[in-house]
Amino acid sequence: MKKLGSIIIGFILGALLTYYFCPRSLDTEEEIAIVKPKGVISITNAKELNKNWTDFRQAAVDSAAKKQGRNKDNRWVWWSLDEVENYIAYSKNQTDSLGYEMTGLRFYLGVYGNNKGQNKKNLTTLFAVPTGKKSISEASSFYLNFLANEDIPGGLPFNNGTGGSGGYPQ
Repeated sequence: MKKLGSIIIGFILGALLTYYFCPRSLDTEEEIAIVKPKGVISITNAKELNKNWTDFRQAAVDSAAKKQGRNKDNRWVWWSLDEVENYIAYSKNQTDSLGYEMTGLRFYLGVYGNNKGQNKKNLTTLFAVPTGKKSISEASSFYLNFLANEDIPGGLPFNNGTGGSGGYPQ
């Protein structure tokens, strides 16, 4: 009987230790803190940036578009939230396999050119490239990484959003 009592106490202690020391997933009722990103700007500031682009760039950009047979060039590019979230998850996985830690995205302006088809021919576009730093062993005692936000070699860019020529709502 002494052995049975020891076994039962052992199971109880094991269960308690497992409960307190093993990681658990978050309950759906627990709130996840949402923090406002540093780059969020006011609507007034966005309208000012858009007005400045219209005042200082639109004439030059649209005149270049007219030389290519277009009345207006794209002013914006749109992707669905699912596409963006999927691209970020895909890029994190891909860049990890390339030996990099993804730290962000860099957006570049581009032009489709003559061979993109009539809908996008010679229109401006944006494409994103994953940025990051080379992964290093945690056992390394000395490492300075000045290139922590460089384009990741081999990281696949993201494009093919929907573009348009209308400005930000005034």
